[in-house]
Amino acid sequence: MVRGGGAMRLVVLLGIVSLFADITYEGARSITGPYFAFLGASGAVVGVVSGLGELVGYSIRLLSGYFTDRTQRYWSVTFLGYGINLLAVPLLALAGSWEVAACLIILERFGKAIRVPARDAMLSYATKQIGRGWGFGIHEAFDQVGGILGPLVITAVLLGKENYQFGFAILLIPALLALGALEVAKRAYPQPQELEVKPTQISPEGLTKNFWLYLVAVGLVAAGHADFALIAYHFQKAASVPPLWIPLFYAFAMGTDGIAALFVGKQFDLKGIRVLAVVTAITSIAVPLVFLGGFYLALAGMLLWGIGMGAQGSIIRAMVGNLVSPEKRGSAYGILNLVYGLFWAGGSAVMGLFYDISMLYLILFSLSAQLLAIPLFLLIKDK
Repeated sequence: MVRGGGAMRLVVLLGIVSLFADITYEGARSITGPYFAFLGASGAVVGVVSGLGELVGYSIRLLSGYFTDRTQRYWSVTFLGYGINLLAVPLLALAGSWEVAACLIILERFGKAIRVPARDAMLSYATKQIGRGWGFGIHEAFDQVGGILGPLVITAVLLGKENYQFGFAILLIPALLALGALEVAKRAYPQPQELEVKPTQISPEGLTKNFWLYLVAVGLVAAGHADFALIAYHFQKAASVPPLWIPLFYAFAMGTDGIAALFVGKQFDLKGIRVLAVVTAITSIAVPLVFLGGFYLALAGMLLWGIGMGAQGSIIRAMVGNLVSPEKRGSAYGILNLVYGLFWAGGSAVMGLFYDISMLYLILFSLSAQLLAIPLFLLIKDK
């Protein structure tokens, strides 16, 4: 039997993997827009490539999760995904045209799609012993540290007057460190499913009614949670936040995300899904604050926005382990990611359209979607 300390070590190891992985691809994402411009691509090309990449990234997760459940080859699937995901980034340094760069960006999203369900299934096994909310919260915190460090690394490179190609090339270092940490985790825990020594008492015959109800609620939260691209666009257009402060607002929100993930994750372990309902109610106020407020209200809105992201990164993933039997968990995470991505994309599109028509419509849509999720969360039996 593997004790709770061993389970925690796997959570930390996978957190370290995510930290270096996020340095790699979040660092790259901070300059892909300017890099496309440097290569001569149009704004339309950037939009299509970004949208296609996200579509591929979320849709493939469904197939990856199903394959993981059928084969139980958690490490093989995770390694394949991370390998494609991470090594596509430094290859951008060799792209001589925007067409090649576009293929590599889509390939990077494809790799991420492959590895997410398998990795989250392994985390769900480990976090059974230490508390799923706390475990996923720890992983989310590592993730956000990497998400902050990546753009800072690239900023330092560019301040040194190096070019974009050198920026992408330097990201090979954290990519290799991530793969090295993954190998350490695999050697230490070759059978991660054995960490769940007392499996969740859920029927293995299929995904339950509670799970499908949960998906609807999660989809509503995703639809109403404004994307930062639209928020940043508003800050610039409304001049509510000076341009130099916009990336700092984002970094502040990401830091809040990591801290909040730990706190709300721990509360989830103590009080269950009610915590998600409460956090959703509180963080729904973020959208009115960022779109209607001045500098300080917008900052408060970004604080709440970051807390909401922290809850989505920890509790929403952790809850799957309470609703789905171990042998179906890879598929469940694939379905969850697909639904979340589709609702997020759809909600973002609707809010973008409403932004040009009426700010009131945008806010009402966001509030309605998130508040409708609350009674659905409260109907779910999570224990």
